Amino acid sequence: MSRTPPLARLLPFPVVDAAWDLALVPALAGAVALPLVPPVGVALVALAVGVLWFHRDPERHPPTGDDAVVSPADGTVSVVREEGSRLRVGVFMNVTDVHVNRAPLAGEVREVRHRPGANRPAFDKESDRNEQVAVDFGEYELLVIAGWFARRIHPSVEAGDRVERGDRVGHVSFGSRADVVLPADVTRDDLLVTEGDSVRAGETIVAERPGDDR
Repeated sequence: MSRTPPLARLLPFPVVDAAWDLALVPALAGAVALPLVPPVGVALVALAVGVLWFHRDPERHPPTGDDAVVSPADGTVSVVREEGSRLRVGVFMNVTDVHVNRAPLAGEVREVRHRPGANRPAFDKESDRNEQVAVDFGEYELLVIAGWFARRIHPSVEAGDRVERGDRVGHVSFGSRADVVLPADVTRDDLLVTEGDSVRAGETIVAERPGDDR
C-alpha cells in the first residue's frame, strides 16, 4: 500500500515507500541534534534527504509496439553474453542511478526466488555469485543482484501477478545490478545495446523481438 507522509508534499520527487522507514532514524536524530550540535544535526538531516533522493521513483513512459524489450534498470550495460541458447543483458546501477526495477516485457510472474550469496561489487565479474532475487516470467527472467554495499532487495511482485512492460517490479538499495535473461527467440542480431551504453528503466529498448515473418 502506498504511503504519503506530510513530508512527501515538500519533496520535488516521488520516492518508494520503504525510503521513509530508512530516512526516519537520521531525520529524527538530526532534529534532536540541530539545537544542541548544529553541524551534526545538519549532517544527519542531509543524510536523511540523501536516503530519500537515492530511493526516488520517477514516472517512466514505455515505448509502444509489442516487440520492444526495455531495460530493467537505470545505469550502464555491463554484461552482454550468451548462456546456453539464451542471451543475458545486465545493467549496473551506480549509486546516482534510480534503483527502481521495471519489467522488460509484459507477462505473468511464475515464481520469485531469493538466493543468498556473496557481496562482491556489482560491476565485478564474480558478482554473479552475489545474493540475488530472481523474478521468473517463464519465457524470460529478471535477476536483481546485490552489490557489496546493497543488503536490501525488495521485490514488489509475487507469483500469479500480471505486469505490463515497464511496470515496477521492485527496488534495491545502495548499488547493484539488474539482468534480464531474454526470451529464446532473441538473438544477438536483435540487440540494440552494447556494453558501456547508458539505459533507462522502462524506456530504453535493449532488444527487438523478431516478428512472425522472420
